[in-house]
Amino acid sequence: MKVVLLEQVIKLGQMGDIVEVKAGYARNFLLPKKKGLRATKDNIKIFEGKKAELEAKNLQTKADAEKVKEKLDGKNFVLIRSASDAGALYGSVSSKDICDAAASEGIKISKNQVILDKPIKELGVHKVNVSLHPEVNIQLIINVARTEEEAKIQESGKTIQETKNDEDQEAKVEIEKLFDDVGAAARIEEEEVSDKDIADTQSENVPESLAESDQNIGKT
Repeated sequence: MKVVLLEQVIKLGQMGDIVEVKAGYARNFLLPKKKGLRATKDNIKIFEGKKAELEAKNLQTKADAEKVKEKLDGKNFVLIRSASDAGALYGSVSSKDICDAAASEGIKISKNQVILDKPIKELGVHKVNVSLHPEVNIQLIINVARTEEEAKIQESGKTIQETKNDEDQEAKVEIEKLFDDVGAAARIEEEEVSDKDIADTQSENVPESLAESDQNIGKT
């Protein structure tokens, strides 16, 4: 189906372009969203008559989008979700959740502006593109964590799994050190006992030696 575009459509064309698209794409998206008209002679004439008006409207919507972009610029949104130790979410984060996160800070964006191929289903820091206007785009940072503390860890560049591995390694080292300390203490105790046994033995043998010496002197 041939369609005349009423605004710029990413990867398709600019305002006024006549493009060939699949009928389903035109009927389900371009036409109901008023992004295009069937490229009939009458519709092309209608477009030409409204071109100046459409261009002015496009400039206004672009300016509005730039203002929203300024508000979003530098924002990191933290979404707290339940998840397993392996990082799999018990549920998911959708386009609506991202819109709600922005709305909580007084910034309005719509679900169809959030470019999310599939819902987020894992903990971590995710980059999500948002198309505020065909010519105005921004990338949001979505930090999905189980707690605010874990969100800060992820923000530093570490994953929860890496942090857990570090903690396990530290615990292993502490246990090994504990066993080393216990072993060293046991060896010291054994040495002390051994020294004591030697001292006791020597103490017991001294009188006998002296007695033998006295007897020998008497015989002489």
